[in-house]
Amino acid sequence: MRDPRTVAVVLFDRVPMFETSVPLSVFGSDPRGEAPFEVRALAAEPGPIRTSAGLVLHAPHGLDALDDAGMVVVPSWRFGEAEPPADALDALRAAHADGATVVGLCRGAFVLAAAGLLDGRRATTHWRFAPALAERYPKVRVDPAVLFVDEGSVVTSAGTAAGIDACLHLVRREAGARAAASIARRMVVPPQRSGGQAQYIEHPVPEPGVDDPLAPVLEHAVRNLHDPAMDVDALARRAHMSRRSFDRRFREATGTSPLQWLLAQRVLHAQRLLESTDLPIDAIARQVGFANGVALRPHFRRVVGVAPQPYRDTFQTV
Repeated sequence: MRDPRTVAVVLFDRVPMFETSVPLSVFGSDPRGEAPFEVRALAAEPGPIRTSAGLVLHAPHGLDALDDAGMVVVPSWRFGEAEPPADALDALRAAHADGATVVGLCRGAFVLAAAGLLDGRRATTHWRFAPALAERYPKVRVDPAVLFVDEGSVVTSAGTAAGIDACLHLVRREAGARAAASIARRMVVPPQRSGGQAQYIEHPVPEPGVDDPLAPVLEHAVRNLHDPAMDVDALARRAHMSRRSFDRRFREATGTSPLQWLLAQRVLHAQRLLESTDLPIDAIARQVGFANGVALRPHFRRVVGVAPQPYRDTFQTV
């Protein structure tokens, strides 16, 4: 039986060091004095694995390490070569057919596409390589704009730092929001960026204290998620902007709408409360700005993938 917390990282020759290190760093982190994931680095090709910078890696496992892994991550693929090795593709297909979640970070999406795992699915990769992915694999619905795409048993991400976002999303999915936040703190990265956020943002989301009119507004929103009157119109007034100007400025800064951002923040806070308290779901809903649990449930399910009670049953630590 496959264990969803056994993560196999599939390494190919001449791939970038950064993308290669992302799943090893995220899933290999030990956030609370325990190891939520077992990580296996494996060589998908004979001989030592070299990075694009010339460093030589000696992976301790081969493709047989995929046999019981519940999550299989392909961090990247070398640019310009169409087909990965046939035995690696066969192993990925077999793992997926047997219930493993298969993940392609950046150019790793090309490997998943070559295995046929992206046919008919929405997927992403680094925006520079998205046209090539769409041309080479026309059955894949390529979305070049987002950070990552979660299709359930198949997850793909954009390049470089977006791979961290996708891996933290998977930690959150398997081990809960608290574990993901703890790993993010260690890595000094945001604990949650939405997969729908734009890959390329002219002006990144302002941090609290930055001289930007949105920064204090976002900080105020996070502090007052319990207030149901705190909606997009209220935030626009606080920013001294019209609703239209606020929507436009917010999208320029974040790549998403203020409404979707606010809903995501409320759901994230609900996740933390479900993990760390015994409060009834209706009480949690009110603490994050919803009228009751019925109003919270569809938004929670859309963002997290399950209803609040099953989430609590899986991740509650009190």
